[in-house]
Amino acid sequence: MVLGTTFVLAFVPASAVVGILFALSQWYIVSKISVGRKPVSNNGYMHVDEDGIDNSSVDEKVAEIQSAISEGSEAFLTTMYTYLAIFMGLFSVIIFVFLASVGGFSFDRQPCDYDQTKSCPSSIASAFFSTVAFILGALTSTLSGYLGMKIATYANARTTLEARKGVGKAFAIAFRSGAVMGFLLAANGLLVLFLTILVFKLYFGDDWVGLYEAITGYGLGGSSVALFGRVGGGIYTKAADVGADLVGKVEQNIPEDDPRNPAVIADNVGDNVGDIAGMGADLFGSFAESTCAALVVSSISSFGNDKNFVAMQLVISTVLMTVAIFLISWFGLPETFTINVVGHEAKVVKNWHIFFCVGSGLWAGLIIGFVTEYFTSNAYTPVQDVADSCRTGAATNIIFGLALGYKSVIVPVFAIAVAIYLSFSLAAMYGIAVAALGMLSTLATGLAIDAYGPISDNAGGIAEMAGMSHEVRERTDALDAAGNTTAAIGKGFAIGSAALVSLALFGAYVSRAGIASVDVIQPKEFVGLIVGAMLPYWFSAMTMKSVGKAALAMVEEGGVRVAVVVKWFGMILKCKGTITHHFFVVAMTLFGNS
Repeated sequence: MVLGTTFVLAFVPASAVVGILFALSQWYIVSKISVGRKPVSNNGYMHVDEDGIDNSSVDEKVAEIQSAISEGSEAFLTTMYTYLAIFMGLFSVIIFVFLASVGGFSFDRQPCDYDQTKSCPSSIASAFFSTVAFILGALTSTLSGYLGMKIATYANARTTLEARKGVGKAFAIAFRSGAVMGFLLAANGLLVLFLTILVFKLYFGDDWVGLYEAITGYGLGGSSVALFGRVGGGIYTKAADVGADLVGKVEQNIPEDDPRNPAVIADNVGDNVGDIAGMGADLFGSFAESTCAALVVSSISSFGNDKNFVAMQLVISTVLMTVAIFLISWFGLPETFTINVVGHEAKVVKNWHIFFCVGSGLWAGLIIGFVTEYFTSNAYTPVQDVADSCRTGAATNIIFGLALGYKSVIVPVFAIAVAIYLSFSLAAMYGIAVAALGMLSTLATGLAIDAYGPISDNAGGIAEMAGMSHEVRERTDALDAAGNTTAAIGKGFAIGSAALVSLALFGAYVSRAGIASVDVIQPKEFVGLIVGAMLPYWFSAMTMKSVGKAALAMVEEGGVRVAVVVKWFGMILKCKGTITHHFFVVAMTLFGNS
């Protein structure tokens, strides 16, 4: 390894600080746009737009609408975080008791299971540090979601106001706001995890296995919050969207986002709590899980005399360019090292192998992004064909849409498959873990383009409700159309990374557990496979049913008490939905030292 430990200890937190400073600089630029009533001109006359509308009155309306959206978003998150706090408290106790019981609740140090000549921390100590890591991961993920929501509700009105000057101005504000969320979340996650490792190392010393097993609690905490944010927020936003359309377009035959429809506010709230706060928690969970998986696999392998360089894997999550990944792999890793493969011969890996592993995940993510854009953008044939199918009714539209959705997964699946095969061939399960980190190395940019969509959507709704000119609405609609594509890219990115992360977590589990192989021909294993394949459909069915119930309740209430009706349905599946993916996190964390 060319780079020393001192450089790593300085470079990792410095990268996080640079990310935070960049996010704050973008926040400052956005904040320079004021929202609210503007003073009249020097000659005493009010400013009016091209349709003769009083701009000062419109500005005041925009501020009121923004305040209502922000208040609704905070109300939902407050309710959800209340349930989340109860869950985290109870689950923290379960984690501590479960892990402490492995060693009989002993305070005495014990021989390490991987090396009987070494002394490892007591079961009480291991349980304590794992629980602390779990709480830190949950708090960081919660903060990430909340900050994302605040940034979005702060920027939506400003995007609307800038749309009066042109699409370019509005786009810049929306994207800058998304960048604030993206860089702030990635930098905070990196910094907290790195500092946690440093603090834990004061106690664990050279016991890297025990240290990284305790750190896996960080990924579990982020994953648990993602369950609440992604599923609860997702149910809310889709129920609000469907309900608002049914109340407005179907029941009353009024335009989308018409101010006469009270459900419109709930629709805009849903964009923030589901597509921004939920997505933020989801991608943070993937980042934490993939990092923990890489650390666990590396801790039981032979990396030479100095293992401090594995902390460099944290840097990968912030690397945005392939050249930078190459330099880090070349100068930050030993020329050769050994990966222990359970049940097989140890694999000798070269540093340039890791570059290809990380690069395969990075480029697979890029391919997923491009394919998602092609299948969701109105500039390309697939969406145009779906739009054309509407001429003959809803039936053909649904058929075309489903066919398009099924077809869109072909290339991403092959991209992920190639990344998995290449990574495993070069560096076994460790290669897959760092490939997942490679896909998440564009986390900041992915979150920026994802947040851009809901912000633009909110901007269009605010423009309609504030009574702005038709030209302004056309500009915000153009942003919204692009935002639908960018939001889809964010979802594709999240799903693709989840696939790699799940495999990486499973690899970390079987490596630490010493499981040499899984025979799918055996009845128990085969039953587990088919039951596991069934679970996503089960949870999806319950999620869709909850969305339908909430949307129906909105229509029956006429949207008047929409905030009260919808928010409870967001909590119905608080422990379901994406739980299949998170099973691996729970298993790996609770495995402990048993």
